[in-house]
This record gives sequence, structure tokens and C-alpha cells, in this order.
Amino acid sequence: MRAVLIGMVAASAMVLAGNAQADAALATSSGCLNCHQVEVKTVGPSLKDIAAKYDGQDGASDHLAAQIKNGSNGVWGPIPMPPNAAVSDDDAKVLADFILSLN
Repeated sequence: MRAVLIGMVAASAMVLAGNAQADAALATSSGCLNCHQVEVKTVGPSLKDIAAKYDGQDGASDHLAAQIKNGSNGVWGPIPMPPNAAVSDDDAKVLADFILSLN
């Protein structure tokens, strides 16, 4: 029984790691990493800084998904974030959840 439980935990960890890699690949292919990095501020804030800002806020995932799709202005300073109309609603939600998971 213990071996089965250990196997289930290991399989779950592999699925979660695979999802994180897929989400990071989506962030790359969607162009997010052109202006954002995970750890450091570049043109835009780091993804970890974004996660920290919205940590624990109700509706944070939907709010970030909307900002990803529609862009934003004045949230992190004078440089606006352009809209990303090519990102689907579903992918925007995946990206928002990925960002929030970095906290």
C-alpha cells in the first residue's frame, strides 16, 4: 500500500511539474517574456512581483487575465502594457493562474 501511495504522489508531482513547464512555454510563446521575467524587473514588472501584488485578492486571476487580454496603463508606472488580442480567453486565464502560482 505504501508503494502505491508513493507512486501516486510521484505521479502527481510529475503532472504539476509538467503543467508548470507548459504554462512557462505558453508565457514564452505568447510574448510575455519579451517584457517580463520571472525574477527581475525589465520593461515590465517581474512575474513574481505581479504575483505578490495580487496575492490573496478575490478575483485576482480574472483581473490579471483581463489585463493580459486588454492591456493596462499606469498600473506599474508610465510604460503601458499593450493589449494581447491574439491570446485567447482560456490562455489568458492559464497565464494569470501561472503568474499567481509564482508567489
